[in-house]
This record gives sequence, structure tokens and C-alpha cells, in this order.
Amino acid sequence: MTFTGKIGVITQARATSTRLPAKVLLTADGRTYLEHHVERLVATGLPVIVATTTNVDDDPIVILTEKLGLPVFRGSEQDVLSRFAGAATQYGLEGVVRVTSDCPLIDPEVVAAGVDRWRAEDDEDLYLSNCLERTYPRGMDYEVFSTKRLLEADAKATLQADREHVTSYLHQNRPGDIRLQNLSWSGGGAEYRLTLDTSDDRLLLTALFEEYAASTLNCAELVGVLTEHPELAALNAHIEQKKLGD
Repeated sequence: MTFTGKIGVITQARATSTRLPAKVLLTADGRTYLEHHVERLVATGLPVIVATTTNVDDDPIVILTEKLGLPVFRGSEQDVLSRFAGAATQYGLEGVVRVTSDCPLIDPEVVAAGVDRWRAEDDEDLYLSNCLERTYPRGMDYEVFSTKRLLEADAKATLQADREHVTSYLHQNRPGDIRLQNLSWSGGGAEYRLTLDTSDDRLLLTALFEEYAASTLNCAELVGVLTEHPELAALNAHIEQKKLGD
């Protein structure tokens, strides 16, 4: 059996990010980081939904997303779990791929391979990801799970961290019957940051986009560039990722 329900990608985006405000609306190589991000997601062949907030600060995200011809869902800023549940329900998804908009170089083939595996498993209780164990560079992260389990999490999760971080109720297996599966790879680069969270991250990403044609490169090729040019990787190597609950 193979899961045949509608699967879509939901990416969360907001302008009020604390370490680098309005980061997804900043530009590299003449385009916003949000444009780079959703272009890669559209290449998966799946529907792509941008889930932002009802804050007026996020009106520019809505305007840009609609200009790109993509659907938008607006919900709570802090209760991101409810935002995802609302987006999945409004757009009739039966399976969800969760990504975050601070990943402008996410590899569509990596995401698509994860979705193919999740479909093949045909298990609504399966949470599948490539970041339960860090083997990919940060910025390639995705999670796949059923809308059924997402809505259950939305109904039952009470911890603030679970409401804010969307999937911790699932990947911490709070219900007790979630099956967890990690898809790892052996291509190296787990120490690299290809995500946009700080001004130093932006320095690296700008260099990759404008000097190394990053928009044409897949994950393995990006790792190759950083391995060959350690001075690039050093630009943001000191950045510490926020922990769950920060």
C-alpha cells in the first residue's frame, strides 16, 4: 500500500524574527530570501502554502506570496501549532511537510525523497524527518506527518513549547504511539549552516547566491563549495542554534 492522500508543504514565515528582523524579505542576488525558498519548494511538485501571522507586520509577506501565485494562511504568531493546523485544514491536506522559511537553499530532491518514503510507509502514525539526528547541513530540514496527527496535537498539546515549535508534541512522542523515523545521508556537512537566522548567516548566504550561483546547486554541491572554501563556512560557524524552548 502507498498513502494516496493530498500532501502539501507548509512553510512558516514572519517579519518579527528577533535575531534578524524581516529576514525573509531581505535580498540576495536580486530576490528575497522568501522567493529563493519557495522556488525550491515548488520544485518538489507539491502544493506549497505560506503560513504567516495576522500581524500587520506580515502584510508584506502576504503581498509577496500572492504575487508569486502561492496560497497563504494567516494565524497566530505564537501558537504556531494552531497556525499549521488551520493551514492544513483550509487547504485540504491529509499529509503535511513542515519546513521553515529561513532555509532559502533547501534541496527539493531531499524533501521529495522524504515524502516518497513517508508515502511508501503508508502509516498515519509515522513522523519522518531528516533532522532527528543531524547528518545534513542545517537549512535542509523537513518533517513529514499526517494531518490527523497534527490536528490531534493541536487539540491536546498544552506545553507552550509544543504550541510554539509545532512538532515537538509529535517528535517527543507525547502520545506514546508515534513511530519516529530519521532519514540520514552520508554526504557530510552536518556542521554547516545554510540557514538564515543572524547577520553572519546572511553574509554566507549572500556570498553563496551572488558568487557561487547557489540557486542552481543541490545539497551535495553546496557542501562541496563550503568544504573547498573553509573561509566561507567560517563566516557563521560560531553561531549557536536556538534550543527548543528558547
